[in-house]
Amino acid sequence: MAKSTVVYFYDEDVGNFHYGPGHPMKPHRLTLTHNLVFNYGLHKYMEVYKPYRATGHDMCRFHAQDYIQFLSRVTVDDIPRLTKNPSSFNVGEDCPVFSGLFDFCSIYTGASLEGAVRLNQRVCDIAINWAGGLHHAKKCEASGFCYVNDIVVGILELLKHHNRVLYVDIDIHHGDGVQEAFYLTDRVMTVSFHKYGNHFFPGTGTLSYHLLQVLKEPLRA
Repeated sequence: MAKSTVVYFYDEDVGNFHYGPGHPMKPHRLTLTHNLVFNYGLHKYMEVYKPYRATGHDMCRFHAQDYIQFLSRVTVDDIPRLTKNPSSFNVGEDCPVFSGLFDFCSIYTGASLEGAVRLNQRVCDIAINWAGGLHHAKKCEASGFCYVNDIVVGILELLKHHNRVLYVDIDIHHGDGVQEAFYLTDRVMTVSFHKYGNHFFPGTGTLSYHLLQVLKEPLRA
């Protein structure tokens, strides 16, 4: 059996970002994970790369331009203004503004995008980006600690070379952002394993909910 080629992306800056005191999202865990990978010698079985950093143009493959422009310009000095205007792309308590926000998005999105490019070019069989997977971000707003949906951006790249993509999401939360992005196409199938319920974020992902949505859809020939 041929040996699989595995590429692993890591940017040493990714663990230096901080969502704020008491926030459960802690990018520093990415640094800890990377240290475990190297201390266990797993890097010897992979090709390790510092990833490409995604541009605003890359992010706009999926996201609205005004939203991405907002992320690229907003600073911590804008927090008082945003507090008075909570409708600003859903940026606030769960998705706070922090120093280097856009750089953080650029790092994790760029790694997922580069992974998809390498898969398309068939120079690897598996691409790993521990920093990615921010599956709640929507086209025009942040959600659930997620600002840019790197998964959607990566899948759109894969669709350039593949007729169909199967997306499997294994997380305690429903991957609603990815599912919503591809809900009306038959080229992407999303499968999500998660805990669900009206009182559990994001409150979607129940079987009854999806059956209701299907019944609302018009019949297609």
